[in-house]
Amino acid sequence: MSERAGLAMHTEAVSGVVLAGGRGQRMGGADKGLLLLKGQPLVTHVLNRLQPQVSSLSINVNRNLEIYAAFGYPLLADSTDDFPGPLAGLQAGLAHTIHPWVVSVPCDAPFFPLDLVLRLQQAAFRASAKVAVARTPEGIQPVFCLANRDLLPHLSQFLAAGERRVGAWLQAMKAIEVDFDESAAFSNLNTSDQLEAACRAIP
Repeated sequence: MSERAGLAMHTEAVSGVVLAGGRGQRMGGADKGLLLLKGQPLVTHVLNRLQPQVSSLSINVNRNLEIYAAFGYPLLADSTDDFPGPLAGLQAGLAHTIHPWVVSVPCDAPFFPLDLVLRLQQAAFRASAKVAVARTPEGIQPVFCLANRDLLPHLSQFLAAGERRVGAWLQAMKAIEVDFDESAAFSNLNTSDQLEAACRAIP
């Protein structure tokens, strides 16, 4: 099998999980995925951007389940009710995937690259790595992460030990870092001002 054919096979076997299970503390406790950007919920923009890049798609949520169910994708809750953070969303994705790989993206970053999954997958395949993470000139973008489902037991143990830091887990897993030049593409809309600026930036 050629390298190109091998990459294609791996790329087809990716589940996507949109991380919308946080507290939204920097938005005053608002559910960020449901905030409007140009008349549509943020999560809609993210789902539409990720869906063509993956074979299946789900949303990690811990509240407003009836609203999120209307988007038509499976909902995955954290295994605990204390909002442990993005790693819990990735854990939920790994626990429910039918594919060998899971990619996570946050619900408040609607401009990530359209070839995000392909580039993460290619880098992981070439390096024989189990985890790949995006890196921009500003540094690691830890929640834009591709992980092999074989890592579920380790991630579950990591969380059970009280660990929450995505960067620490990526380091422990020897994640390969994949360079992206587009820093703005990975920007999170964490404040009302950032959301308003994004609205103005979209034609």
